Amino acid sequence: MQEIQGVLVEIIYQNEVNSYMVGILETEQEEITIVGYLPFINKGDTLKLFGKFVEHKDYGEQFKIETFEKLMPQTLYALEAYLASGNLKGIGQATAKKIIDKFGEETIHILKYEPEKLAQISGISKNKALEISESFMENLEIWQIVGFLEKFGIKPENCKKIYDLLGIHAITEIESNPYILIDLVRGIDFKQIDQMAIDLGIEKENQKRIKSGIKYALIKITYNGHCCVLKENLIEYVKQLLNVTEDSIKEGLINLKVNNEIVIEDRNEEEWVYLYNFFKTENQISERIMKLNNSKNMKKISNIEKELKIVEQHTDILLSDKQKEAVRTINDNNVTIITGGPGTGKTTIIKSIIEIYKQKKYKIVLCAPTGRAAKRITETTGEEASTLHRLLEIGKLDEDSAYQKENEYQGTPIDADIIIVDEVSMVDMFVMNYLLNCIYLGTKLILVGDSDQLQSVGPGNVLKDFIDSQKIVTVHLDKIFRQAAKSKIIVNAHRVNNGENFIGKDEVEIEEKNQDFFFIKENNQEKVLQQVLSLCNGRLKKFNNYDFFESIQVLTPTKKGLLGTKEMNKELQQELNPHREGEVEKNYMGAIFRVGDRVMQIKNNYDMYWEKNIGNDLETGNGIFNGEVGTIIKIDEKEKNIKVKFDDEKVCWYEFNELEQIEHSYCITIHKAQGSEFDVVIMIIPQTAPMLLTRNLLYTGITRAKKLLIIVGSEKVVEFMIKNVDSKKRNTGLEFKLRNR
Repeated sequence: MQEIQGVLVEIIYQNEVNSYMVGILETEQEEITIVGYLPFINKGDTLKLFGKFVEHKDYGEQFKIETFEKLMPQTLYALEAYLASGNLKGIGQATAKKIIDKFGEETIHILKYEPEKLAQISGISKNKALEISESFMENLEIWQIVGFLEKFGIKPENCKKIYDLLGIHAITEIESNPYILIDLVRGIDFKQIDQMAIDLGIEKENQKRIKSGIKYALIKITYNGHCCVLKENLIEYVKQLLNVTEDSIKEGLINLKVNNEIVIEDRNEEEWVYLYNFFKTENQISERIMKLNNSKNMKKISNIEKELKIVEQHTDILLSDKQKEAVRTINDNNVTIITGGPGTGKTTIIKSIIEIYKQKKYKIVLCAPTGRAAKRITETTGEEASTLHRLLEIGKLDEDSAYQKENEYQGTPIDADIIIVDEVSMVDMFVMNYLLNCIYLGTKLILVGDSDQLQSVGPGNVLKDFIDSQKIVTVHLDKIFRQAAKSKIIVNAHRVNNGENFIGKDEVEIEEKNQDFFFIKENNQEKVLQQVLSLCNGRLKKFNNYDFFESIQVLTPTKKGLLGTKEMNKELQQELNPHREGEVEKNYMGAIFRVGDRVMQIKNNYDMYWEKNIGNDLETGNGIFNGEVGTIIKIDEKEKNIKVKFDDEKVCWYEFNELEQIEHSYCITIHKAQGSEFDVVIMIIPQTAPMLLTRNLLYTGITRAKKLLIIVGSEKVVEFMIKNVDSKKRNTGLEFKLRNR
C-alpha cells in the first residue's frame, strides 16, 4: 500500500450520502487527483492517504484511497488555509490571516487550550473566541473517529454512518459500550468487540453484553437464509457464545422485546424469536399480498373463452386443459402463482397471457431476479424483460437495509396492468416486500417459479410459503408435455424431485447422439477431472459440434477442493485458453486473466459504467450485478484495465485494482447457475460437505441444461443427494402469518 501526504486544495465531486470524493491533493512535489471515501473532509484539510495509484481510462492517473488520516496542518500556510476554509464557525479569510499573524506557531495551542487569547484580535469577542475554539475541538473529535474505527476493520465509507448516528461523542460512546457497533455495521467481528468490552471492564453478565450477543446470534442465522429461530435454540447458542446463565439471557430477551428490537412470536405452541425488521417485513408481505389479492379485479376480461380460441387460432400456441385452466385462474384473480418443473408448460402460459392482455391494450411488465433470468424470459417470449433491481430502482439500499431497525422503502410505483415475475424461488423476503409496495391495487400479479429449486440467496422462502399457506391461488403443473417427455433431462429431473433414482434407468453410452442425458460414473477425483477436461476440449465438439465458449457450462456444488470452482477454473483455463507467447495477461490475487476468458461478476456494483451498441445507437448506463457472465475482450497495460463484454452485449472496463469483483466462470457453482439455462451442462458430483449435497441442489443443476446434460461423479453421492431433502429447511413465519390473516 502506498502513502501520500498533502493539502486538499480542490473538491471536484463529493457525494453527500456516502462521502465518496474526487479531489486534488497538493503535495510538496505535485498536485494529485484522489478518489475514494473521505468522510468529514473539507477543502483545506491536511491528509495522509493510504492506497494505490491507478490509471483511469478517461481521467488518467489517480490515487485510489483505501483509508486515511486527517492531520493537523503542518505549515502556517496550510493552517491559515484550513482556518479560512469555512470549516470553523466565525472565521473567514481576513480573520484567519489575523490569527496566524498574531499567534504563528502557537495558533493550535491557543485554539485548544487558551481560546480566550483570541479576543486580543479586533473583531473577536470573548464569546466568539470560545465559539471558534469549540468548533475547532469538534472537528478534532471527528478527525479521530476514522482512525479509531479502523482498529475494528471498519472502512471509511461506514464511518460517516456511525458518526451520523452517534455524533461527535462516537468514540466515547463506543468505548463505554463497544457492542453498539453490532447494530451499526453488518459483518463486524463480534469476538473482537466482545474482547474489547471485557478489556474495558464490562462484566460477563452485563446486560449490554448479553443483549448484543442475542442480536448477533439473530443476525448470524439470517446469513443462512433464516428469518427466525426457536427460543430454546437461541438461548443455548448464546449460552455457549457468552458463557452466561440462562436467566441472564431470558432477562436480555425481555429487555429487547420491550424496546421493539426483537419480536417473540407464539406459533403452534412454540416461541420463535425475530429481529424486529424481519418480523415486520414478513407482516408487511402478508398484509400487502392479501390486500392486492382481495382488491377489485379491475383487469378481468369478460369473454376469456373467446380470447383463448383467438390465441390458438392466430398463434402457434396450443394449450392443454390445464394450461387453459391456468389462464382462467389468472383472469379470475389478482394474484396467481404458476408453479411446476421443467417441461410442464409454464412458458406457454406466460406467452398466452401476454397475447391475450396485449390485445386488450393492457400494459404488461415482465421481470426476473437476475439479468440471465430476465434475458431467458425475453428470448422465450419475445418481450423485453427487466431485472427486479432495475424495475424497482433498488439502489445500494438493499445491501444493508435488512439490518436496519426501520426500513420504510416505498420504491417507485410500477406503471403496469399485468406484472409477471419469473423465477420467483430466487426472490428473498426484502425484494418481495419492495415489489409488493410498488404495485398499485388492481394490478394483476403473476408469480411463476419452481418451489423445488434452490432457495433465494437472501433470507426467507417466499414462494414456498405463499404456496403452502393456500391463501394465494396456485396452479400446479405436474404433467410433462409429450415433446418434453422425450427429453431424459426433463424426465430425470422429475424423478429426482419425486425422490426416485435415475441411475440404472435407460443408461446409454456417451456416443449415442440421439440422447440428451448421460451419467459417467467415476469415484476417483483425478479421473473425474480428466473426463471433464476431455468433454470440454474436443469430445463434445466431435459428439455434436458443441463449442465450449458458445454452448457448454461446467457446474459443481462446491468452491473447494480439486473439483471445486477455484481449481476447476484453473484447469479449464489451462485446457481451453492457455498462455500464448507475446499476449498480455494480468495476474491478480493468484488468478491469471487472459483475453478470451469467461468471467462472472460476483458482487453488485451499482456504479459500474457500461456501454451497449444497439444498431447505430449507443446505450449507456450504470450497474453490473452479481451473477452476470461475460468474456474478456481486451487487457490494456497502458490504461491498466480489462475490457469485458457481457452476454447481454454490455461492455465495461475494470481497473486492475477492481478485479476482485470478477472471477473465472468456466466452472461455477450450481447456486450461481440458478435462473440460467445453458445448451450443454456438465455437472460434477464430488464427495464434499453433506450440507451442500441436497436434492434441490441436484434438481436445480439438472434443470439448467437445455439440450444436453452430462453428470460426472459418484453414484453413491447422487443417491445421497436424492434422499437428502430437509437438510437446508429455512425457519420462516410467512406461511403462518398468511394462514392467520
